[in-house]
Amino acid sequence: MRKSRWIGVGLTVSALVLSGCSAGPAGTNVAQDTKAPLELWTRTTPGGAGEQATKRLAEAFEKATGFKVQVTAIFDDFETKLAQRAAQRDLPDIVMNDVTQVGTLKSQGLVREIEQGKIKHASELTEQALKSNQTPDGKLYGLPYSAQASALLIRKDWREKLGKGVPQSWAELADLAKAFTTGDPDGNGKNDTAGLNATLSTKRGYASWYFSNFLWAAGGDFITEAGDGKYKPAMSTPESVAAVQWFRDLGCKDNVIQPGSVTMPTPATNETFEAGKAGMYVVGPYLLPRFDKSLGKDKYEVVPMPKGAKNADVLAEGLSIFMMAGSPNQAGQDAFGDFAISADGQKIGMEGESAFIVQLPVNKNVDITQVRSDPRWKTYAEIYAKSGHYAPSIPNWTPVRQDTADTISALVADCKLDLKAELSKLDTKLTATLQQQGISAS
Repeated sequence: MRKSRWIGVGLTVSALVLSGCSAGPAGTNVAQDTKAPLELWTRTTPGGAGEQATKRLAEAFEKATGFKVQVTAIFDDFETKLAQRAAQRDLPDIVMNDVTQVGTLKSQGLVREIEQGKIKHASELTEQALKSNQTPDGKLYGLPYSAQASALLIRKDWREKLGKGVPQSWAELADLAKAFTTGDPDGNGKNDTAGLNATLSTKRGYASWYFSNFLWAAGGDFITEAGDGKYKPAMSTPESVAAVQWFRDLGCKDNVIQPGSVTMPTPATNETFEAGKAGMYVVGPYLLPRFDKSLGKDKYEVVPMPKGAKNADVLAEGLSIFMMAGSPNQAGQDAFGDFAISADGQKIGMEGESAFIVQLPVNKNVDITQVRSDPRWKTYAEIYAKSGHYAPSIPNWTPVRQDTADTISALVADCKLDLKAELSKLDTKLTATLQQQGISAS
């Protein structure tokens, strides 16, 4: 293990309270050494395609700049292991993880502010991606390097067999889901297919993550801005109630959501779709290589989600590079981030049919059609640009996502629950969460 180093002041990591020895900004009193190797953690499966792609990017960076990088892939218990290293005051130099971690890492004092003036290619980032990494005060605590948005995957062979068109409205979406459920689209003579594949487990807030694709399109929201950096809960507003009611009816009245959805995290849901047990799936582009192999790319199609009551907004997500506090090589941190978001770095990150770490480029000078000829990637890029909707950057999004997931999953699992009452209870919980984070409007 490297020499321990100071990483923050009075920061809290789960139940761990760490005290620093300086009152200055995170990491400013650490002696700098531009020859110190950079330890990089990426939240991906060890030995998998993500690790291979990250190492490929790191090798290209080393060749271009001379800085050395050691890549470590961790998937299980990533946050716990990061907290353990924080307790040892020996954080990795760079962490590549979900953009939703910006607020949490910043509030815990685990990351340092990124000075845009020191990142040459920051001016080439799309405004959408850049804004997703800023905290409400406008400061930057992460660098986006990959973006994604949700699209609707449809079993094209099933749709054409049943003589149905691509859904252009929520009513048509529900109609197609019913046809896939009752019309024996796979022709096996059994009643064993579902119209909609949904991840509604409470694990890691999956139900909230999935449902956001419907909530925002209906004009609803989890929480809404109230001015001056304050927020108020919004799950019991008429728009949110209508969105939950419509979605719940798919499971409770129409029975078109796959059996067991409320206990299924994403791995099991992915398997359901590729096993031919569901006809539609709202998901990002990262599964295209997998489904092309398991299903065959001729069997399914990628289309934009139909417009809801308000718009066609879908979940936008991204991956970010975090400059961890206390690094002895801040110049190396900045250099890696700058390389990763450059046009060259983005193209390297997009290389390969499956071993890639950049899904949609965040550098506005990179045309995805010049890197990937598959038109489905262009479809995803257009959806992201027109309808991508990021979760708000608050100090800690995790409890908001978890509380909403618990309620959404319960409402689909138990059709007798009073929907409005449960959403009112949820808003009470969200108010308490916002108050704890000091951003409540009440």
